[in-house]
Amino acid sequence: MNLITEIQYFPPVTFYRTLTPETHIVFEQYETYQKMSFRNRTMIAGANGIILLSIPLETGREQKKLIRDVRIDASKKWQIEHWRSIGSTYNRSPWFDHYRDELEGLYQKKYEFLFDWNLACFEWTLRKLGLRTTVSLTEDYYPDYNSDGHIDSRNALLPRNYLDQDLVKYRQVFEDRIGFLPNLSILDLLFCEGKHAIELLAS
Repeated sequence: MNLITEIQYFPPVTFYRTLTPETHIVFEQYETYQKMSFRNRTMIAGANGIILLSIPLETGREQKKLIRDVRIDASKKWQIEHWRSIGSTYNRSPWFDHYRDELEGLYQKKYEFLFDWNLACFEWTLRKLGLRTTVSLTEDYYPDYNSDGHIDSRNALLPRNYLDQDLVKYRQVFEDRIGFLPNLSILDLLFCEGKHAIELLAS
């Protein structure tokens, strides 16, 4: 199965529900950047609810560039801020120490383009989940993919509808205080369930 989709910043848990060793993801690199999406933001759970981590972009969110050409605003210390938020939120989670060093190393690397950063994050999650899903990039832009063997899921998962997607239930860090928050960043599932995450995604 070829899954055509946009590339996101540590996507919500439900994004990974459809991935299997037989899945081949094709990330769209020739679309025009779209705001109000998970392309430059991800959600984690803090003590008071959802924390939105947003990557600052050069020329802001209103740009009309191809996603592959969108540059991260290097003048902002967003990686330091995001890592601090992740650390302070998950430092007591069962699996945080297991992933800490490698993930911190990722946040210390500088990336010029949003697409490259998101791709590095996605490939990191595949390795941690133990998924053998393969990845490639589109070679051109097509409004529709109608051929057999392709599933076009571009813009199927957005901030306005992520709560309507499949639910994966697990024990979260602050669940006793704020209740369960569904479909947060895949990081939330990894820090809370570790190597068991792949079993929950497949259930």
